[in-house]
Amino acid sequence: MLDGRRKKLMLAPPQIHPLHIGPLVIDPPVLQAPMAGYTNFAFRQMVREYGGAGLLATEMVSARSFEWLDQVRAEHPERLWGIKEEPRPLAVQMWDNDPETMARVGAKLAREFRVSVVDINFGCPVKQVTEHAHSGSYLLRDPQRMGQIIERVVAACAPTPVTAKIRLGCSRNTINAMEIAEVVEQAGAAALTVHGRTAADMFRGSADWDEIARIKPHLKRIPLIGNGDLDSVDRVLHAFRNYPVDGVMVARACLGRPWLFQQIKAALRGETIPSDPSLIEQRECMLHHYDLVLERFGEFKGTLLMRKFASCYAQGVPGARQFRSRINHANTRAEFMTVVEECFPDERLAAANR
Repeated sequence: MLDGRRKKLMLAPPQIHPLHIGPLVIDPPVLQAPMAGYTNFAFRQMVREYGGAGLLATEMVSARSFEWLDQVRAEHPERLWGIKEEPRPLAVQMWDNDPETMARVGAKLAREFRVSVVDINFGCPVKQVTEHAHSGSYLLRDPQRMGQIIERVVAACAPTPVTAKIRLGCSRNTINAMEIAEVVEQAGAAALTVHGRTAADMFRGSADWDEIARIKPHLKRIPLIGNGDLDSVDRVLHAFRNYPVDGVMVARACLGRPWLFQQIKAALRGETIPSDPSLIEQRECMLHHYDLVLERFGEFKGTLLMRKFASCYAQGVPGARQFRSRINHANTRAEFMTVVEECFPDERLAAANR
């Protein structure tokens, strides 16, 4: 955490420019990553209230499920909660392995939902997406298929820009991100985001930014966005100073710190970096987030969904282990609030923040 005072930059900020994704200008060139189970409307609202993120993104959406819900049940996936009404710019990420299905859903996102960016996920490494659905990072072994998907989605969504997110490859022995980058650009994508791990790495080890950097010379027209282990202001500054990326994407680090983007924006502009909120303010932030979730999902489901967010907010706070253990058994708002009040009373947080 920052030390409770506003921190000043020790070095001059890196030279950065607004990020151009097709006709869309992203300033600052810092994106909030789409994360399944987390980046719903409530979370995006928290990020938006603090400010600093150039582009927000929804959770990734299964194109096949979207079509089924749209045609059979006349409703849209829960992961698209709020997107018609919320401010722009906003990206929606989708996944599947069928070019025609992806094109139809992409067109609907662009026309009916009027999203700012349609992003295609070629990076998800979880088995449900890869082994069971032959999608996400599974497709890294088939660049030709990736190109077909991108071409069809680009044509269907125009003029809404289409982007792609990938990993370095399926494994350390099969890193092919440079080849894929060329395919992505030739297929008409407007930007490429690269997570600096392979699919086999999952989230283990460290992101390889040297491999991300090797991709840049293979892109002639579209920007390169780097992703992986950007868990602090300093790491974002380091990425811009040391690697030829046009933008960065922040993922897990922002889940319990929606104010992180505000700090990054200030640092990139050479301004004084706002301190972390006080621990009491962080608790109030978490409870505001909880209220947004309850408003949408009701008490029981909302409380279950908020458990994981509460654990993220508690990271690094004195008593976090006990809090996580207890909050994961809360089923009602009363139970949730009892755990919060007993684990993080005002006087303890005030003392810890001194």
